[in-house]
Amino acid sequence: MTSVAFPSSLPGGPTRRGRTETDVISTIGGTPLIALDRLFDPDRFQVYGKCERFNPGGSIKDRSARSMIEQALKTGAIVPGRSTVVESTSGNLGVALAQLCNFYRVGLICVIDPKTTAQNAAIMRAYGARLELVDQPDPQTGEYLPTRLGRVRELLASVPDAYWLNQYANERNSQAHHTTMREIHEALPDRLDYLFCTAGTCGTLRGCAEFVRDHQLDVTIVAVDAVNSAIFGPPAPWERSHRRLIPGHGAAMVPPLLRAGLADRLIKVTDADCVRACRELLAQESVLAGGSSGAAIAALQSAAEWIEPGAVCVAILPDGGDRYLNTIYSDRWVREHIELSDSGRDMR
Repeated sequence: MTSVAFPSSLPGGPTRRGRTETDVISTIGGTPLIALDRLFDPDRFQVYGKCERFNPGGSIKDRSARSMIEQALKTGAIVPGRSTVVESTSGNLGVALAQLCNFYRVGLICVIDPKTTAQNAAIMRAYGARLELVDQPDPQTGEYLPTRLGRVRELLASVPDAYWLNQYANERNSQAHHTTMREIHEALPDRLDYLFCTAGTCGTLRGCAEFVRDHQLDVTIVAVDAVNSAIFGPPAPWERSHRRLIPGHGAAMVPPLLRAGLADRLIKVTDADCVRACRELLAQESVLAGGSSGAAIAALQSAAEWIEPGAVCVAILPDGGDRYLNTIYSDRWVREHIELSDSGRDMR
């Protein structure tokens, strides 16, 4: 078995300004919290954004990718120079895995679908990943995820020394986000009332919720899902006419990582909500954020009526918006694909 040297453990502090690191992988984590005082009136309640775009791969998925890849290396499930990781991804995890697999000299095949942005696909290829595009949705659900998973299984059967990390069920995915929540808690040790967290694989949601539970923190966790997503149960009839085009949150199935009671409240948002919130965040705060970040901000905006005065809130902003310039930030794309009159709702 090939010997692998691992970088230092994930950092726990809120920032790393002025520090040197052993390599690029060691810079994962330690992302900043920024006040969003222009978008949300701090005299009403205080909002901070946890800016995960500052990870070297550009998103919160760097944390999950590192956790899953390094565990597989330690156990010998994958071996540098011999193994090939196969994974289904809508984009950000693929970029994160491409970075990690390139670093550790492990092959990578990413199974993607048409929702994956051109920028994300180009970055994966630049790192050396092979892309497998699934261009036909599942006939029963109309979603791409089932067909992506089917292609993963085909590749596992045909590619020598292939290994599926399975981000949807791999508990190393959720365990990586104990650190995410720890960083938030260390930055705001005196008080945090609400955490707004988008749900996809539910790795971030579960990891943060487990940290809150284990440390007996008095924090209300608000899960943010997409309209017409199946994560928290079958979509209601009013949801079924909504298409989900913006990747990063929502899913066509209940992720195996989901557990009952992780969230105290649930808010569902439409693609139109995400677009509006992304553009408001950019206009007011000069933060160029991705679609799931817009989802978290849109949920916070809809929750303003019941958040008590003086509360402290954190929205996890999973990635930046530079990979969405041809979609969310393209007026033409929005006109052609998004019904801006749509809006989501607070579910409970």
